[in-house]
Amino acid sequence: MRSEATGGAARPSSAAGWLGALERTSRIGTQPHRTLPVVVDELGLAHGAAPALIGECETLSHADLAARARAYARWFLAEGLKPGECVGVLMPNRPDLMAAWLGISRVGGVAALLNTHLTGAALAHCIAAAAPRRMIVAADLAESYAGAEPRLAERPGLWSLGDGPGRDLDAALARLDHGMLAPDEQPEVGLGDTALYIYTSGTTGLPKAARVSHHRVMTWSHWFAGLIATAPGDRLYNCLPMYHSVGGVVATGSVIVGGGAAVIRERFSARRFWDDVVETDCTLFQYIGELCRYLLAAPPHPRERAHRLRLAAGNGLRPEIWEAFRERFAIPRILEFYAATEGTLSLANVEGRVGAVGRVPPFLAHRSPAALVRHDPETGLPARGGDGFCERCAPGEAGELIGRLTREVGSQRFEGYTDAAESERKVLRDVFAPGDAWMRTGDLMRVDRQGFYSFVDRVGDTFRWKGENVATTEVAAALSGAPGVVEAAVYGVAVPGTEGRAGMAALTVAPGFDPAALRAHLATALPAYARPLFLRLCAGFEITETFKQKKQALMSEGFDPGRVSDPLLFDDAAAGAYRPLDEALYGRILRGEVRV
Repeated sequence: MRSEATGGAARPSSAAGWLGALERTSRIGTQPHRTLPVVVDELGLAHGAAPALIGECETLSHADLAARARAYARWFLAEGLKPGECVGVLMPNRPDLMAAWLGISRVGGVAALLNTHLTGAALAHCIAAAAPRRMIVAADLAESYAGAEPRLAERPGLWSLGDGPGRDLDAALARLDHGMLAPDEQPEVGLGDTALYIYTSGTTGLPKAARVSHHRVMTWSHWFAGLIATAPGDRLYNCLPMYHSVGGVVATGSVIVGGGAAVIRERFSARRFWDDVVETDCTLFQYIGELCRYLLAAPPHPRERAHRLRLAAGNGLRPEIWEAFRERFAIPRILEFYAATEGTLSLANVEGRVGAVGRVPPFLAHRSPAALVRHDPETGLPARGGDGFCERCAPGEAGELIGRLTREVGSQRFEGYTDAAESERKVLRDVFAPGDAWMRTGDLMRVDRQGFYSFVDRVGDTFRWKGENVATTEVAAALSGAPGVVEAAVYGVAVPGTEGRAGMAALTVAPGFDPAALRAHLATALPAYARPLFLRLCAGFEITETFKQKKQALMSEGFDPGRVSDPLLFDDAAAGAYRPLDEALYGRILRGEVRV
């Protein structure tokens, strides 16, 4: 029987984490043609039959992964594709997905990792943004592609894995040589070349295809390998989408380059999670905050402490559940970090400071320049002073995080999107001096005097009411701690005749939920201006594939009973209670007859 474990290697000091990351990335720039696909060939020779990627239906050893990637490289060349040309990849989480993009990028191609949850016009938009010459489509996603293909102005050549409508890629790969590539099969590919197109999540409009260079791929995989000290004995549990940077490159790459294995699952299951982690003998877990919240909300599981996890790494773990998550599940160490696919900076909480997304230690400030600038929620832009320049935030003050741009090849360079106009919109110019340029993250943060950053909200989510800025995440955290509240989505809504936007919260609640108890709780947890004026009681929320709430529909429907079928409540200050919001009360609010 497995005992409760502190698991795996001894817990390294924070200094060891930073030094490990620096050591594993220090030589990247000195070997300009050593890309991750080349490294995977080396790992295949070094670790042979040891597992590298463990899927639900297939396992690839390090040698198998290298060989399969070489077959994809030869397929790309046999198709007559040239360096810089794109192949769209629509494939669920499985080991072969990584083999595909490794092989395509090895010989100069660009693999567009398409969101497997998209259909119709949204999927067509993403395909068109990458302009692929060929499409690889897994059989179980053939229907999704078929719905998008008629919307494409230019249709790429279609290849199918499994029983699909395109040409048989399985058979083509089986016929190709899986041995080492000859010199004449290897176009010159450098770290500055684009390896992948990875799409933004599309929470504020249609997704954008971000360019990801080989240098960025190498840095992501090796930097995180150093931070979490991956070794051949490690297995990392990964149920995040492999078409995103964390699930597809950071999680898989960091453990593979250490000689270990990634356990890949197509989707997260709170019910199955602990059985899976124990049975696959995982020592590491890649999370996003919502997964931790789902696990914490789940009933006790007999194996939830009978694991060998030594570390959970990820982003979005909210301060209000951090300690409860760590203590209930006996997680020895949590490493929270902050980064963006297209970003020019990254933060890591190597020290384990509860609630912080990370920091840039002084000895790394030159390679990851970050700043917080005051934000104007009315315009959605950074505020500027009388001299026209942006104003830096004082410690403890919320502002937008920005990262300085550089022209040098490396992970701090802004590589942009396939859409030049979208790339330009991301850049902030003349920030602190004439001619300087910084990249907007779109995230509001606070920084303390020790340099630790904490997340506040997304730009656009924060709204202004009664002359005060209201952060939706902070309101949602207060709501989530209220009796009977299961989940909360907070947003601002316009009320005629008033300035700014009033707070509204959509809630999923447990049986016996008492609005009066909620109101009493909020009176002690939040200032008056931050308490939601309107409540919407709903069965559930629509979420993105990375578990982010989709608020746009909620915001557009607002508090209009004619558009909302869910029960609505209004915080009536005169009555000192929440009241049902019907058409008659709605009309009175619109006419200004009710004080808000």
